[in-house]
Amino acid sequence: MSIRSDRSILLVNPWIHDFSAYDLWVKPLGLLYLGSILRAKGFPVSLLDCVDMHSLPGRFTKELPPPKKREFGQGHFLKEVIPRPPALKGIPRRFRRYGLPPEIVKNYLGSLPLPSLILVTSLMTYWYPGVVETIDFLRANLPGTPIFLGGIYATLCPGHAQTHSGADRVLAGPWDEEKGRILAEALECRVDWGRTAFPDYPMPVFDLYPRLDYVCLLTRRGCPFVCTYCASPRLAKEIEVRSPESVVREIEHWGRNFGVQNFAFYDDALLMDADSHLKPILREVIRRDYRCNFHTPNAVHVNRIDEEMADLLFRANFKTLRLGLETANAETQKETGGKVDNREFQETVKNLRKAGYRGEEIGVYLLAGLPGQPADELRASMAFVREAGAKPYPVEYSPIPGTPLFEKAKELSPFDLENEPLYHNNSLLPCRWEKFTISDFMRLKQKSPPISSSFIDPLVISRQKMVS
Repeated sequence: MSIRSDRSILLVNPWIHDFSAYDLWVKPLGLLYLGSILRAKGFPVSLLDCVDMHSLPGRFTKELPPPKKREFGQGHFLKEVIPRPPALKGIPRRFRRYGLPPEIVKNYLGSLPLPSLILVTSLMTYWYPGVVETIDFLRANLPGTPIFLGGIYATLCPGHAQTHSGADRVLAGPWDEEKGRILAEALECRVDWGRTAFPDYPMPVFDLYPRLDYVCLLTRRGCPFVCTYCASPRLAKEIEVRSPESVVREIEHWGRNFGVQNFAFYDDALLMDADSHLKPILREVIRRDYRCNFHTPNAVHVNRIDEEMADLLFRANFKTLRLGLETANAETQKETGGKVDNREFQETVKNLRKAGYRGEEIGVYLLAGLPGQPADELRASMAFVREAGAKPYPVEYSPIPGTPLFEKAKELSPFDLENEPLYHNNSLLPCRWEKFTISDFMRLKQKSPPISSSFIDPLVISRQKMVS
């Protein structure tokens, strides 16, 4: 039997249970930052990322067929069909566990000293069954070790998590001194945490992964917008910004010391105050001629990309560019937060095309299935994006507890959104109704009309030839 290691902490990213899941630069960044804080205070820290086979030394995974990866590090997870939860019995789709086989995880845990504390994170609210399975598994294989749960599910559904997760303690919200005190008490030690402001955090412990396909970057925590469908105000109570110099140092660190070539920005407001923040970062990346690619899976605000910003994004090698339009319906834009209008969107696409981006490279997120939204609104929004010269990406709306739109979603949804987080799953189209069915959505998603050629001018063509 393993001997318990004094003050050691095991960080755990749990399995995912869902109908589908894909690695679009998905890493437990909050957990990895917490690991960096703990390690800086002298705590031995180890990592178990149940969804990433590269989180374990190769001797544990050498017999596993590696999941397919794409050019920029994103790709598939290992997966296994499992029974659907009772709440989803009526959904005629396969349900899966995404991540490492349990036997592999068991072997890895058996190789570790028994930790003094286990910290489990959580992401989507409707992924909580994976959290429950992971905590049960840890209890069976690391008996007697306290297990604390944090993360998004724990923050947005704290009561549900306390009742159903099986954790000894649920810690809602971002890291602060109070959570530090709770951890210190659990470890029976005294710790001077000092300042806990985000800009002062050490670099996240990505080095605990034996292999890195990519690294996730966070340059600003929080968002100044209050969109009715977004939980950002609940997940970050204030806006905290890192210096451009620290961001460049981090990019250089992972690139030079670990060979990382792909970086995904996790910011909710990456382009805010760009003249003093992102633009200096990109100018320095360009000046140093870093050989890396950048990606914005979280989407960026369309009203912050002027000609200079578009040119810097292109020259700095932003390969995956996603814009957050959400809808082209002016009334819905105002009702959901008013952060953008169609004229600004058209100007942004024009700037990006002028900088050298092809229309297929400019992805635009559109929300599908908002409470009361008819299918015709999404259809018109997709046509508008195509006509502007970009590529629409319809994304099913997920009702998020605590957001202004959640109350309306509860009224209109056929599911019990209040008491069962599984029904927050956007794959269900939770706010479906007679004017927007799953069949409507699938038909729209399959349509791919050609991008309008009206914005393809000689300058764009010559610029593309220049970079090729």
